[in-house]
Amino acid sequence: MASTSSPPVGHAHPNSDRAVVWSPDYLSYRWSADHPMNPTRLELTMNLARSLGLIEGAELVRPAAATDADLLRIHTPAYVAAVKAAGAGPLQGLADARADGDVAPHGLGTEDNPIFPRMHEASAILAGGTLTAAKEIASGRARRAVSIGGGMHHAMSDWASGFCVYNDAAIAISWLLDNGFDRIAYIDVDAHHGDGVQHAFLGDPRVLTVSIHQHPATLWPNTGWSSEVGSGAAEGATINLPVLPGTVDSVWLRGFHAVVPAAMAAFKPQIVISQCGVDSHREDPLADLSLTVDGQRAAFLAMRQLADRYAEGRWLAVGGGGYGLVRVVPRAWTHLIAAALDRDIDPALAVPQSWRDRVSTLAPSVELPETMGDGSEATYLSWDGPGGTPETGVESMDRALVRVDSAIAATRRAAFPLLGLDPEDPRD
Repeated sequence: MASTSSPPVGHAHPNSDRAVVWSPDYLSYRWSADHPMNPTRLELTMNLARSLGLIEGAELVRPAAATDADLLRIHTPAYVAAVKAAGAGPLQGLADARADGDVAPHGLGTEDNPIFPRMHEASAILAGGTLTAAKEIASGRARRAVSIGGGMHHAMSDWASGFCVYNDAAIAISWLLDNGFDRIAYIDVDAHHGDGVQHAFLGDPRVLTVSIHQHPATLWPNTGWSSEVGSGAAEGATINLPVLPGTVDSVWLRGFHAVVPAAMAAFKPQIVISQCGVDSHREDPLADLSLTVDGQRAAFLAMRQLADRYAEGRWLAVGGGGYGLVRVVPRAWTHLIAAALDRDIDPALAVPQSWRDRVSTLAPSVELPETMGDGSEATYLSWDGPGGTPETGVESMDRALVRVDSAIAATRRAAFPLLGLDPEDPRD
């Protein structure tokens, strides 16, 4: 156990070019008392970041809600109207439709997406947060921006899906395309396929969407096969790497580094947008991957590095899935905030006792983590040969490595030639 007297995280100049977009209104996005997407995870994250002194002196930007015009970039007028009406009540008509076995209109009123009061307002502030982050970067006021309330990547143009009402990342990308950007890379590391963002830009060659997710044969939304590469002029601008249940840090990172950096180098993005869902964690109740907080932190740092290398540091990071509300999400997204602020936190650092004391009153039955990591080295063997650092006992993972290498090969063969890359050449 690390000492509780660990030094505080260093402070940044108040006028730094890193922004944390946050509003207490994010906490109004609450589906129901027992819904797995509970905004408590956001509150606990911000409390942990503050307890570490992480955001002291940082630029905190309060967002405005997305306007109807913003939402209509991606969503249909009928859908926006339906969300407004549903959240304003009465709800009986939707309840009757469910009782009759009918499909819920626009996906509203299902078990995944139950109606809640002021649904439109709560969803619009999340979308506004990601849009605000995009505007901070586009204006030059920030080089990096993070909004942990975003990441609602399943929402479709006229359909709520997978706990998502408005697709904040797609809205922000659409705005960026109209405001000086024509090469935008979207990287999605949620356990679930980033289907809504992919669908929004499937035929747009200006947007590269990359998703690394649990295999669609084993997890909803059952899309994101390696053969999905985009359409028309945008063939090659969609990349999917599905990984099998049980995938651990070293195997996941092997896959990431075998696909994403080469795609970034070929696409040459002006900005990188990262959906940083953390339901890939081994304790997450809704998915079957086996990453640790350390592995997730390594993914965040890798995406930051890609933004630094290929997009002059422009990096917009949002949240997403993650249902380990107490033990996982707060630590993982505190590392994400730290990455955006260039105040990287040692995973061995003790979780502040003040945070543990506060949380123990809210969740007395939960065994709280003692450190900011899970004790994983988060190392990997490089797909292209020597250069990676093998984990202890890697021999027992040979089968997992063979399987991820098969997925890597399928993804590279499907997409890389369309990007002008040789799928067999380890230099690509």
